[in-house]
Amino acid sequence: MKPLYLSQEQHDKLKKQLDHLKRGDRLKIIKEIAEAREKGDLSENAEYHAAKEKQTLIERKIARLEETLSRARIMSEEMKNSNQVHVGSRVKLVDIQTQEETVYELVPTAEFHTYDLDAISIDSPVGKALVGKSVDDVVEIKVPAGLITYRVVGIS
Repeated sequence: MKPLYLSQEQHDKLKKQLDHLKRGDRLKIIKEIAEAREKGDLSENAEYHAAKEKQTLIERKIARLEETLSRARIMSEEMKNSNQVHVGSRVKLVDIQTQEETVYELVPTAEFHTYDLDAISIDSPVGKALVGKSVDDVVEIKVPAGLITYRVVGIS
């Protein structure tokens, strides 16, 4: 399985959600199912069926969070403070053709939001191409619009 890089904060948030689902929501729904069972005929018991449906959703969320956390790797300070591009780096690039300057922050996919224009997912074509690069490296990136060539001019 492919590792999923997370900040410590994001990892802690997911663990907290998982703990709440397991210790709170899961136990609560078990009680609701038991109470609904006591009301008689299960074939016509709407409360029972609703509770079972809710249980299925909770179990799916738990499974998804467990799978995510099993692949999670915490970004180390070394990764953040390197002279090479890694998850968490802010990279200053200059387009070789237009000399236009761009700054991106490489973020874990789990923390990527499409409305954050300065962030690039580590799993995007640009993110994959930048990982491991150093200042003054030239990188060619194949994107849907064609080929872009950047020079790395800064990493922070």
